[in-house]
Amino acid sequence: MPSTIDGVELLHARPVPRPGRWVSAFLVLVIVALVIKGLITNPNFQWSLMGQWVFSKTIMTGVLYTLLLTVVAMVIGTVLAITMAVMRQSPNPVLRYVAMFYIWFFRGTPIYTQLIFWSLLPSLYPQISIAIPFGPELFSAQTVDLLRPLMMAFLGLGLNEGAYLAEIIRAGLLSVDKGQWEAATALGMNRGKIFRRIILPQAMRVIVPPIGNETISMLKTTSLVSAIPVTTELTFVASTKGQALFAPIPLLLAAAAWYLVITSLLMVVQHRIERYYGRGFDSRTKADKASSRQAAINSAPTTRDDPFLDVTP
Repeated sequence: MPSTIDGVELLHARPVPRPGRWVSAFLVLVIVALVIKGLITNPNFQWSLMGQWVFSKTIMTGVLYTLLLTVVAMVIGTVLAITMAVMRQSPNPVLRYVAMFYIWFFRGTPIYTQLIFWSLLPSLYPQISIAIPFGPELFSAQTVDLLRPLMMAFLGLGLNEGAYLAEIIRAGLLSVDKGQWEAATALGMNRGKIFRRIILPQAMRVIVPPIGNETISMLKTTSLVSAIPVTTELTFVASTKGQALFAPIPLLLAAAAWYLVITSLLMVVQHRIERYYGRGFDSRTKADKASSRQAAINSAPTTRDDPFLDVTP
């Protein structure tokens, strides 16, 4: 019942009962419990064998090569993406259409198909030569000697990733107001300095979250380089060793565990970078947010216009 203090009536609001939430939560917990029970009690998972191999030299070699592929491919992709994003905004039509063709081609074909073509490159071009047009030959080498499978994997993954990152970076650059360019130009800064010191730092707030997601996706995309083939990648070595032991499931579980661990670490790093570049965009404290919430409640049409209204969540 409403209470009064000095003649002022106080309303004690109570949350609306929502039994559906408790029922749905109970059902989810039951399903989760059944799944966990099945994972633990099913002997076919062979958890003990998985534990024996998760830190083995074979699996750890695969982890290291997977990390190497991820880092190198993202570096190549980022450099290409920045270049293509700038070319997409260039007033020069040649640069603009070249960037558009690159993005269209690599986004329009599956990465697995691209990697197969990289593996067939020595058949398409047995020899790579660099020469002056109508002049002497400067460099020549056999393709199989110049491009090893690991190098093909770096180039295949990096070129494909660059097309996706180019659109992400272009969207980030477009999120910065054009007035920033005009103000920096008025101060006498050249285009390169404006891009490095003014535009790119502001665009990073928009660019970082999707690039973090692309990095995590790249970690798992490296499992496709067996098409070249690269035989030192985590999924390939785990699958090969599992087949040799006639126990593919525990070895693949060991690989999956490492993917989960690395992904979790990347998510933590991504979160910290997002907080760093997001400074100043939401500087309200918890008290400010609580005050805003209370003000919204007081101004709602379902409450009385009473300065002494007491809302109990």
